[in-house]
Amino acid sequence: MRSAFDKLISWTGLAIAAVLIMAGGLLTWANVFIDNQVTDQLTMQNITMPEGEALSSLPEADADALEPYAGSPMDTGAEAKAYADHYILVHMNESSDGRTYSEVSGEYVQMTDEQKASEEGQALAGLRQSLFMGSTLRGLLLYGYAFATMGTIAGYGAIVAFAGGAILLVLVALGLWHARRAEQSAERLVPDKGLQPV
Repeated sequence: MRSAFDKLISWTGLAIAAVLIMAGGLLTWANVFIDNQVTDQLTMQNITMPEGEALSSLPEADADALEPYAGSPMDTGAEAKAYADHYILVHMNESSDGRTYSEVSGEYVQMTDEQKASEEGQALAGLRQSLFMGSTLRGLLLYGYAFATMGTIAGYGAIVAFAGGAILLVLVALGLWHARRAEQSAERLVPDKGLQPV
């Protein structure tokens, strides 16, 4: 009875180990695929991280966030996030006095045609367009960061799945070994009745 129970648990563990190992393979594939896609897409943008005077003109906290990547080509999610949050956003806030694209666009839309044609209206139109482009680029870069983060999580998930699968395989081997010992012990306990005389 003990042997049968050990075998049942062991074969169940083997099935779970197989699922974990397959999941680890799929998560590894996801990790590699996402990493390659993010790197390829960011590299095609041909953006170099700011350095020198471009960094020194920023507030200290933003310059510190960008310093580790200074002068390098942007090709990782972390670089994309740093560039979006500590370079593009800083310049957008500086040019708009902290107003968002939505706020500036709302101001422009409420102007009359005559006000839009004025120098002030044209300046607001230019600011509106700059904020739209900055917001769009920020959004795309932050999507790249989000996908890179999902790829990293998939990589960690793969490690956990492979580790869990390996541990289960060891436990399965021990369970089958224990089941065999239990069978051998049970066989020794049953007396050999042999042939009974008639």
